[in-house]
Amino acid sequence: MVKIGNIELPEFPLLLAPMEDVSDPPFRRLCKTHGADLMYSEFISSEGLIRDAIKSRMKLDIFDYERPVGIQIFGGDEEAMALSSKIVTTVKPDLVDINFGCPVKKVVCKGAGAGVLKDVDLMIRLTKAVIRSTDLPVTVKTRLGWDDNSINIDEVAERLQDIGVQALTIHARTRAQMYKGHADWSHIARVKNNPRITMPIFGNGDIDSPEKALKYKNEYGIDGIMIGRAAIGYPWIFNEIKHYFKTGEHLAAPTVGDRVEAARNHLQWSMDWKGERLGIVEMRRHYTNYFKGIHSFKEYKQKLVTTDEPEILFAIMDEIKEVYAGYEFV
Repeated sequence: MVKIGNIELPEFPLLLAPMEDVSDPPFRRLCKTHGADLMYSEFISSEGLIRDAIKSRMKLDIFDYERPVGIQIFGGDEEAMALSSKIVTTVKPDLVDINFGCPVKKVVCKGAGAGVLKDVDLMIRLTKAVIRSTDLPVTVKTRLGWDDNSINIDEVAERLQDIGVQALTIHARTRAQMYKGHADWSHIARVKNNPRITMPIFGNGDIDSPEKALKYKNEYGIDGIMIGRAAIGYPWIFNEIKHYFKTGEHLAAPTVGDRVEAARNHLQWSMDWKGERLGIVEMRRHYTNYFKGIHSFKEYKQKLVTTDEPEILFAIMDEIKEVYAGYEFV
C-alpha cells in the first residue's frame, strides 16, 4: 500500500497526469471508471485564482466519485501561491499538488512551472508557502532539471522531502526536451534508491503500454506510474495495465462500440459540466483519439467536428457503432 498523508492508495497505483485542456472532470470521470487510482485537476494559475478568473475557478470543481483527487497549482510568487493554496483548500480536495514541471514558454517565462528548476531555493520557498497555508498533504510534480547539463533532481527530491512534501512525481525529461526524445528513468531510479528518500516516488514519461509499464515497474523500483498522453482517447489503459500486472495477459482491446460509448459519455458529461455549446465545441479535439486506427473514418470525423446539435451527434455515433460493428483494429 502507498500512502500520501492519510490517503491510502493501492500497491503500485496508476495516476492520471494533470493535462491542460484535457484533465477536466468529464475526462477524469472516464479514467476513474477505467481504473485510475489517483487523479489531478488541470494545472491552475495561482494568479488566476486570486484574480477570480472564471476559467481558473471552474478548474476547482471536483466530485466525490473521483476521489482521491488532487488540485494542482503553479506560480512563481510566494504570496500568490500561499493565497491560492488557501483557496484550493476550501473546496476540500484530497491533496494539493505543485507544478514545477510544465515546460511551456508562457509558464516558464513567468518564473513558474519548469522555470523554477533554475532556482531550487525559489522552489523551496514556493513550496514552503503552500505547505504553511494548507492542512492538506502537499505533493510536487517536476522534471529532471532544466537541461542535460543541469540535472538536479537528486537535490530537489531531498530538499522537498525535508520541508514536508509527501510525494514526488518525476517526469523523466528535462525542460529543454519538452515532450521529445528519450525519457531517462534511470534518474528516477536513483532518487528512489536514495536511502534518505522515504516519500513515494512516481514516474512519468513514455508509458503507453502494459508491457512498458511492467518493465519500468520492475527495472526502476518506483512506487507507481503517472500516465498522461497515452490516456487521451484511451482511458482503458489503466485497467489494461492492472490486468497485465496480475495475469501477464492482455485484456481484449476496446471495440468500436466501446469507443463510441466512451465518446458518448465524454460528450454528455462535458455538456453537463460546461454547458451544451462549450461542451460540444471542446469535445471536438477528442474524437480523433477515440477513433484512431479506423480506416475510412474521415467523413464521420468531419461530421463529428462540424455538428452543433447533441441529438445529431449522438445519432452519428450510433451510426458509427452500427457501420463498424465487428471492425478489427490492426
